[in-house]
Amino acid sequence: MTAADTLLGRALIEEATKKSGLVWVRGSGPARALWHVWHEGAAVLVGDGPGEQPLPAGLDAGGTAEVTVRSKDKGGRIVAWTAAVTVLEPRSAEWEAAVGELKGKRLNAPDAERLAERWARECRVVRLTPGEPLPELPRTSLAAVPLPTGATTRRPVPAALPRLLLKRRGRS
Repeated sequence: MTAADTLLGRALIEEATKKSGLVWVRGSGPARALWHVWHEGAAVLVGDGPGEQPLPAGLDAGGTAEVTVRSKDKGGRIVAWTAAVTVLEPRSAEWEAAVGELKGKRLNAPDAERLAERWARECRVVRLTPGEPLPELPRTSLAAVPLPTGATTRRPVPAALPRLLLKRRGRS
């Protein structure tokens, strides 16, 4: 790989990750879809606390992870890269800067005014610093059964809903 290829690869990683609101991160277990922000040359995530996204197994300080970035408009894979994992120490200067960015992207937080305090107490803020892009994207779909989660909201359809929908169609 030439120096130009390396620079182009890093530029692709940065631009694709900045624009995508969701990345797939694999530690030592299955990959998980995670929201993130791009801050000072790395993807920063928050999770593993009540009400926050579960981080994948093996996302520990000093470890590595594989990050796959999707297209925001089409949802397909753009680039995959290896990352050095750093767990930011709560209330450190680096943590404060990262949390400042993360707070702006956190949607529907139940405690928006006390979000940083809760994250310092109960969550982990992880920084994924890009290494090299993986040489080639996989040619298969990598489709897998969804991981179990407590975030399921699916319930039986209310009995009256089919009648309401049919009534609306009849008016058209």
